[in-house]
Amino acid sequence: MSFKFFDKLSQDFSELLNDKKDYNVVIEVDKEENMKSFTTHSVVLRYRSSYFDKELENATANENHIKTIIKPNISFQIFEIILKYIYGGIVNIENTDTKTIYELMINANELELKELSRKLESYLIESKASWLKINFSLVYRSIFDSNEFKGLKNFYNNIIVKYPNLILESEDFISLQETAFISILKRDDLKIEEIKIWDYVIQWGIERNPNLPKNLEEWSNKNFKVLKITLQKCLPLIRYFHISSEDIWKKVRPYKKILEEQLWDDLIQYFMFPNQPVNSLILPARGISTSNSSSTLNLTSTPNLTLPSKTKPSILFSRIISMSRKEHVVELSSWVDRKSTIYSLANITYEFHLILRGSRDGFHPKTFWDMCHGHAGTIAVAKVAETDEIVGDNSKGGAHMKTNDSFIFSLKNGNIQNSIISLVIDSSKALYYPESQYIYGPWFGNNEKCWCGCDTRYDTYYEKPIRTTNDKFSILDYEVFKIIEK
Repeated sequence: MSFKFFDKLSQDFSELLNDKKDYNVVIEVDKEENMKSFTTHSVVLRYRSSYFDKELENATANENHIKTIIKPNISFQIFEIILKYIYGGIVNIENTDTKTIYELMINANELELKELSRKLESYLIESKASWLKINFSLVYRSIFDSNEFKGLKNFYNNIIVKYPNLILESEDFISLQETAFISILKRDDLKIEEIKIWDYVIQWGIERNPNLPKNLEEWSNKNFKVLKITLQKCLPLIRYFHISSEDIWKKVRPYKKILEEQLWDDLIQYFMFPNQPVNSLILPARGISTSNSSSTLNLTSTPNLTLPSKTKPSILFSRIISMSRKEHVVELSSWVDRKSTIYSLANITYEFHLILRGSRDGFHPKTFWDMCHGHAGTIAVAKVAETDEIVGDNSKGGAHMKTNDSFIFSLKNGNIQNSIISLVIDSSKALYYPESQYIYGPWFGNNEKCWCGCDTRYDTYYEKPIRTTNDKFSILDYEVFKIIEK
C-alpha cells in the first residue's frame, strides 16, 4: 500500500519558487515593460519542460554559475502563471480575461508544456466559444501553421463550413493573414453565395491598401494594378462561373481590370453562349449553388433575362480529349458506373470538372499532391509523347491505398483502334502512394513503374495491360478531373 501526498509536495515546490538562496537560472521576460526577471532552478526546469532542458544545454553560465534565458515576447503576468504551473502544477484562471488565457495557451505550447496548452485549448472551446468566434483572425493566424491545436482547428473548420458569415463578418476579418484566407477560399464546402465571397475578397484586398481612393471612379490603372497584385493568389480561387450574370455585371465588372483578359472574355461568352467551350478553368460549385439566388427574381417582369445554365462538363475543355471524341466522355461515364453497355451521349451521368492540367499548372509531383490530394472520385488522362496514345486511370478511393473501384484505360485515338478498360483485381495493390510526395506521384499497382499501371509484368493487379509494350514513356500533357454526379 502506498500513501500519496501530492498536495503537500506541490505546496513545497511552489514555496521553492520564492526561495532566492539556491537559484541558478535567471529568466528575463516582457521586453515591452523593460524586461523583468525571475529566479529559478535548473533541476526543476529541466524535468518539467523539454524546451528549457534544451535552452539550458546551450546557455552559458556567468562567473557565479548562473545561466540566463531571455524570453522577450512573453508578458510578466503570463510567465508568472507558467512558473507557478511548472513548480506547483496549479493554474488559477478564475479571474483572468479570455485574451490572457489564449496568450497563456500559445506561450505554453511554445515552451512545450503540452499538458497545460491542451487543457487551456479545451477550456476555450468549451467555455469561451463566443470569444473565439469574435476573435477568429487573432486566433486562427496563430494556430494555422502549427501542428498543434487540433481541437481549435476542428472548431473553426466547422464554423467556416456551416456559418462562414460569422468569420467573414467578424471585426478582425481584415487582419487575417493571406495563407489562412487562401485556405478558406480553397474550400469546396462553404455554405455561402459565391458573389459574397467575391465581395469579401475585394474588401480584404482594399483594406490592405489604405492609400487606395475611397471612390472607385477615381481609381487609376495603377490603383487597379496594386489591388490585382495584392489578390493574385486569391482571385484564381473564385468560382466565377457560379455567379449570376446580374452579379457579374453589377459587382465584378467594376473590378474587371484586376481579372485576366481571357477570364473576362470567357465570362461574357459563357453567359451569351453557354454551350460553347471556354479556355478558363471552371471550378466546381461550393456547398451552396449561387445560381439559386436567381430564383428570387421576378421573371415575369424580366422576360429577356438569361439565367446561367448548369455548369458544362469540364471534359469539353480538355486539351487531350477533343470535341470530336465525345464517345470518350460516354465511355468514361459508363466505365465509372461499371456498365457493360456504353451510355448514349444524352444519358451521360457525370460531369468532369478539371482540377489540374500539366501544361498549365506544371508537372512536378508536388503540384499534383497540392492540387489533387483529398479529391475522392477522379479520372486522370495523359497523352503519350511517342505514340499519341491517350491513357489514364480512375480512382474512387480518395486517399485510400486499397480500393475495389479503380481502373486503368486506353482510349481510341489515332492508330489505336479500340478503347481498353482494365479493372483492378487485387484491391490491396490498386494504389500505392510513395512516401516522398516531392519526387513521385501515385502509382497504380504496388510497384515502381509507369504511373498508369500499364506494365504487363505486373498485370496481376489489374485485369489486362492497356499498352502493347512495357517501355517507359514520356507524356505531352496530362489532366485530372473530379467526377461529379449530375
